[in-house]
Amino acid sequence: MAMDFDPRGWNRRPVYLSVTGVITQMQMMSANGSGYGGCTQMITVEDGNGGITNFLMNGNTYVVNFETLYETMPVTVFYSGSQAAPLIYPPQFIAAVVAPQVEGQMVTVAYFNNVLTASDQSLKLNLSPATEVVTRNNQIFYGNPGGNTLVVLYSSTTRSIPPQTSPDKVIVMCGM
Repeated sequence: MAMDFDPRGWNRRPVYLSVTGVITQMQMMSANGSGYGGCTQMITVEDGNGGITNFLMNGNTYVVNFETLYETMPVTVFYSGSQAAPLIYPPQFIAAVVAPQVEGQMVTVAYFNNVLTASDQSLKLNLSPATEVVTRNNQIFYGNPGGNTLVVLYSSTTRSIPPQTSPDKVIVMCGM
């Protein structure tokens, strides 16, 4: 099970897994699954090894920088590692975050504690005055973004353990 625990063992923190590849197909889905007229969209992503994964995007899916997605677009799709998935091929998950790939930009989605260390110890944030910190609807976030799931956009890290970065932008996913 892909879950992380706080030091006291009281709260489970989701771990986000990702698939990086190219969108090969996009289709609208309706509430009854007929394919049209709904607010849910399915995107098919093919990774560099030819593996195919389907992702359902709904009103809760956050698309970084509100980009319009299209077929042939390179993306990284993040999904909760604790979500149930049907045993079908290709695998199908509900997308939590879709990040179009931008040259020189890395993206991490994780729960960060109050000292801004990811729950899986994969990244430590050092916020600077130049770091843009916003909510998922692009409003300025005031206060410490720690204690939330964050979407972090950055260009480099240190070689320390955990790696550290001064991110370009942090999106606070309140309640996620």
